[in-house]
Amino acid sequence: MVSTFILLVVVLITSLSLPSLVVTGGFLVLFGAYFISGFHVLRKALYRLRSLDIANEYFLMSIATLGAIIIDEIPEAAAVMVFYTVGEYLQSRAVNKSRKSISELLDIRPDVAHLVTMEGVTTVPVENITPGNKILVKPGERVPLDGILVTSNANLDLSALTGESRPVSLVKGDNVLSGAITSSSIKIEVTVDYSESTVSRILNVVENATQHKSEKEVFITRFARYYTPFVLILAIMIATIPPFLLVEPMEIWIYRALVVLVISCPCALVVSIPLVYFAGIGKSSRYGVLLKGANVIDSLNEVSTVLFDKTGTLTIGKFEVVMVVPTENYTPQEVIAYAALAEAHSNHPIAKSILKVYNKQVDLSLVDEYEELPALGIKMKTKMGDSIIVGNDKMVHEIDCPHSACITDETAVYVVLNDTYIGYIIIDDKIKPTAFEAISNLRKNSVPHIGLLTGDTKNIAERVGEEIGIKREDIYASLMPLNKLEILEQYLQKASDHGGAVMFVGDGMNDAPVIARADVGVAMGAIGSDASIEAADLVIMDDNPDRLNDAIFIAEHTNKIAKQNIIMALGIKAIFIVLGTVGLASMWVAVFGDVGVTLLTVINSLKLSR
Repeated sequence: MVSTFILLVVVLITSLSLPSLVVTGGFLVLFGAYFISGFHVLRKALYRLRSLDIANEYFLMSIATLGAIIIDEIPEAAAVMVFYTVGEYLQSRAVNKSRKSISELLDIRPDVAHLVTMEGVTTVPVENITPGNKILVKPGERVPLDGILVTSNANLDLSALTGESRPVSLVKGDNVLSGAITSSSIKIEVTVDYSESTVSRILNVVENATQHKSEKEVFITRFARYYTPFVLILAIMIATIPPFLLVEPMEIWIYRALVVLVISCPCALVVSIPLVYFAGIGKSSRYGVLLKGANVIDSLNEVSTVLFDKTGTLTIGKFEVVMVVPTENYTPQEVIAYAALAEAHSNHPIAKSILKVYNKQVDLSLVDEYEELPALGIKMKTKMGDSIIVGNDKMVHEIDCPHSACITDETAVYVVLNDTYIGYIIIDDKIKPTAFEAISNLRKNSVPHIGLLTGDTKNIAERVGEEIGIKREDIYASLMPLNKLEILEQYLQKASDHGGAVMFVGDGMNDAPVIARADVGVAMGAIGSDASIEAADLVIMDDNPDRLNDAIFIAEHTNKIAKQNIIMALGIKAIFIVLGTVGLASMWVAVFGDVGVTLLTVINSLKLSR
């Protein structure tokens, strides 16, 4: 790059001191400066021309400078090419610096892990670790893979995953997410392969996000296809029509046409718009919000309705068994044991609460048949021939099993053994403190419609919904997954009629179809099922529903900067095109204007990285 700056000085001195190319050596100096600095531009233009692609800045710059040479304006042609090359270099440095800073913030992937074996501790590549292995994580290191804490306790910094600066305290048996930083030596039993760990999934989402283009990126791509041919036609008209109408020398108007070509390069838009969306995705990830594409940012700007699942989304999702009520011939321990056997394969928070109070290893070899019925419960058969049904009140009514009074104001799990009702379990869940803030802030963000869709009973749904500020008419209870889809479709139609979008926020496997169908599907990442996370457009890593407001704010800011860049680039270029057409801008001014507006839009895009 030093040689380019030297050539720039040579061009300036030559153009000022050698007004005529007859001067010995001037011609060679200028041509040397032109071809050395512009070789890559000419080569790319020629390469694309072979495939009849003229909708690019390289073609415009090549035509403009070669035209200047033809009309004996070699000093300006050389200066334009050198300034363009210098500007492209500065622009690429700014872009690379931005991408590097974002990538470094996201680079939370350890390369090695300390494997604990009978012989001691060995440092190996993380890819060599398999589920069941035990690893040691030293103070200040990042956890390389997801697992279960074997050490008695730990304090972890999850800020890289969730954006939360406060350390999180864990005890033996708790889940540990990769990417967290430990303050003390801890041992972890690995539960997933490296490719399935939290940190890998985060990086895969961010790295693949740029493949899903925003509406503005798609617009700019299409715009460039028509914009460049239009500019070429405009330049031809400027070069040919005025000389005949005004009876003026053609060289003057050819020169003005070449000025128009220089200032019309679309690089300011082509570079800055993808960059601003990339910066928006990077900033969201630092808040613990993963966006799976730039198109999600556009959708977030249109959200007019937000629908929530209840369990694990607005409530903590960590149920606790508070009461076990057996029938006359059974004990509470027996009711819990049968329920635990049925729930052993389930990932639902209710199942986890039952298994926690059972507090024994379930013999999975006893399970013969297993069926999970969304929004109802579980049916299973043991190898001894016993049938066990565990579910809600709706479930026992469907199988027409006589049972005690229907419990509708609490979460009740009924247990049926061999078609005989043997008791029920009362389970309690708490509303997340951040749920109140989430609903309040969504209303402040002018989201007019907020609803609750849950498979829980009407009484529980209304109690939770109204407590956090959701109107009763927007609360829907006792829903099967298909019922949720039907209600979602109604909201989608209403929102579409008014140009809005519908967001659905959920966490369980039964939410996956609704998440996939919504305009913006949101999954709670820490406790969400793999199916819902895969179906989602947006993943909240710390299960804090108020992160939705962070995502909406960042999306609005990203959209605002993208619009500023478009208006700035087109506005400044339009002014310079007019100045060039009437002869008030030279090629020197044109190239400064082109490079300047590109750098301005890039710098404006970098505001999101702060």
